[in-house]
Amino acid sequence: MADSAVLTLAKDLIARPSVTPEDAGCQAMMAAHLERLGFTIESMVFEDTTNLWARRGSEGPVFCFAGHTDVVPPGDLSQWHTPPFEPTVIDGILHGRGAADMKGSLAAMLVAVERFVTEHPDHQGSIAFLITSDEEGPFINGTTRVIDTLEARNEKITWCIVGEPSSTHKLGDIIKNGRRGSLTAEVTVKGIQGHVAYPHLADNPVHKAAPALAELAAMEWDKGNAFFPPTSFQIANIHAGTGAPNVVPGALNVQFNFRYSTEVTAQDLESRVHNIFDRYGLDYDIKWTYNGQPFLTGGGALLDATCAAIREVTGYDTEPSTSGGTSDGRFIAPTGAQVIELGPCNATIHKINECVSVRDLELLAECYEKVLEKLLC
Repeated sequence: MADSAVLTLAKDLIARPSVTPEDAGCQAMMAAHLERLGFTIESMVFEDTTNLWARRGSEGPVFCFAGHTDVVPPGDLSQWHTPPFEPTVIDGILHGRGAADMKGSLAAMLVAVERFVTEHPDHQGSIAFLITSDEEGPFINGTTRVIDTLEARNEKITWCIVGEPSSTHKLGDIIKNGRRGSLTAEVTVKGIQGHVAYPHLADNPVHKAAPALAELAAMEWDKGNAFFPPTSFQIANIHAGTGAPNVVPGALNVQFNFRYSTEVTAQDLESRVHNIFDRYGLDYDIKWTYNGQPFLTGGGALLDATCAAIREVTGYDTEPSTSGGTSDGRFIAPTGAQVIELGPCNATIHKINECVSVRDLELLAECYEKVLEKLLC
């Protein structure tokens, strides 16, 4: 039996080894497909990153599909059941790097739009694609740069579906209607190195910093709200000393991260950390890395349409959630766009033997198409 349209496109994309920030021709293939449907194609290349902005229509509202063509490295090839860039279907499951994250979603988007445009050539508003090759990497020259370009010319996205693999147990059981903010600190607490037998001649930064770190770890930063769990603080890395057992370290290096709700701001968190360190009299340097602010689509036409579409296609209700890490939605939402993440199951993403149900990809295309119908017809 011949492959479905979704499976054909997904295989084509997976076969291209687009390890971040490489695109490997994925966007050119997508652009050719979209151009045949009447989209205006704009390639935006920033440094090492290839981005695609494609739009059909010139009026608002603008419905945008957002995603990425880059994938994480496959890792140890000997551990794969099938070669990671040779898409293979076994018992209805498509195997290959990017199958779930997120080339399967890209294929479903393309099929959904083709079906919708064929059925509704004179649809309301505009349809757009914002695709990058730098989502799995440092995210410097990807979606954020495209958004900057669009904002500079006052080109606004009204609704956006990001194709990240949001589902947990079955397609559409979970959608992301927001994400927590992420703030990372790299701290150096300064001391004086010396011999452990003469502590009065040294100044141990570990001893001095330990009470402050314990207070940070025990602190309640907020209580969360109806959409977000409480803000979390986690120490990710900590190091001090020369490796010798008889040397008091001269510095302590600590890296920690906040995943924070809309109840606080990055500035609030920074201020509270500085206050604690200062109260304990620490001599320290701190570098803050702002990875993205929290965003939330708490209601509105996009959330309603997405929930209704999933119910019609699958027969069950979805659960909006803000759990998990960050996504490129954090760059799109601050422009005023409503943003939802809907994609296949995430059980194998970034793993050896990444895979996805072919049937789920076909259902995903149906969900995307129904959302378009509800918003642009």
